[in-house]
Amino acid sequence: MSLQTITDWWKLHTRPRAVWTVCAGFPAPPPPIYSCTLTPELVAKAREELQEKPEWRLRDVQALRDMILKEQPNLRTRLDDAFLLRFLRARKFDYDRAMQLLLNYHGSRRAWPEVFQDLKPSTVKHVLDLGFLTVLPRPDPQGRYILCLRPGKWKPNDYHFVDNIRAIYLTLEKLIQPEETQVNGIVILVDYTGVGLSQASNPGPLLAKKVVSILQDGFPIRIKAVNIINEPRIFKGIFAIIKPFLKEKMAERYVLHGSDLSSLHRVIPRSVLPEEYGGVAGRLDMSAWARTLLEAEEEFVVEFCQPDPLEGVVLPDSMLFEGDQAEDSYRSLRSQLYYCY
Repeated sequence: MSLQTITDWWKLHTRPRAVWTVCAGFPAPPPPIYSCTLTPELVAKAREELQEKPEWRLRDVQALRDMILKEQPNLRTRLDDAFLLRFLRARKFDYDRAMQLLLNYHGSRRAWPEVFQDLKPSTVKHVLDLGFLTVLPRPDPQGRYILCLRPGKWKPNDYHFVDNIRAIYLTLEKLIQPEETQVNGIVILVDYTGVGLSQASNPGPLLAKKVVSILQDGFPIRIKAVNIINEPRIFKGIFAIIKPFLKEKMAERYVLHGSDLSSLHRVIPRSVLPEEYGGVAGRLDMSAWARTLLEAEEEFVVEFCQPDPLEGVVLPDSMLFEGDQAEDSYRSLRSQLYYCY
């Protein structure tokens, strides 16, 4: 990491921050000079679920920092406590696995430049304006914020599907900043209303594999559940494309509710859901989260609009996204999509 990049980051992250009032008290990220912001209840939860011991926390961060400096001295990455803690928590304080996750995190930028080049909120404003995604303002009873995706709002003629992925990635980056999210994880709610054959067949398996690879192995966030509602008949074909790339544990977290909102309410209470999904938390507001991202433009410029962090770094072949097998499966499944439709 260059001195200028460090200086820019320090200036940005040490100035006063506004709390995300647009999202009903969404917590602000921790300060750059680390001071734990977890409640006693979350400290206990992190100890039980993540093997995080408060008395050893900074020792563990230093151990990961030393590994990076020794094994990957050319890697341009943030080394502050708050940033490295994301990776340790996501891998239950296993140093080796946290190190691999960090390399995957940066490696995804090289493997998929069309997603990460010039990645900042203003470049996906059209996605946000369309209403493709939002984050519900209130967390569920387990403290997990809910990322709501509405793929039926997108049409292939609007713009390339990659722009949707860029918007999702920026949202995940914002969500993972507070320590609460690092411990509690998030829930994804996907509303397939309006999804037809054109949307279902457009991304393809190679794109699906890349997305799954990043979410499972390249980003420090815990996805605790994926709830699918209003899925059409062709969803079996869509899921058949995705499922081969899912780890067993992640596949088990997918729940299909169909149009049965009472089924959804058994896992996400009505108190945090908008009226559109049978909830009592008001109408679905797509603009609040859009403002949250757009107001964070400067921090994303510092984070992503920099030279390649992996310049001079040699990554193992296992980190590359290879798609031959995926393309073969796609050819066999495409006919199924047409049949189901």
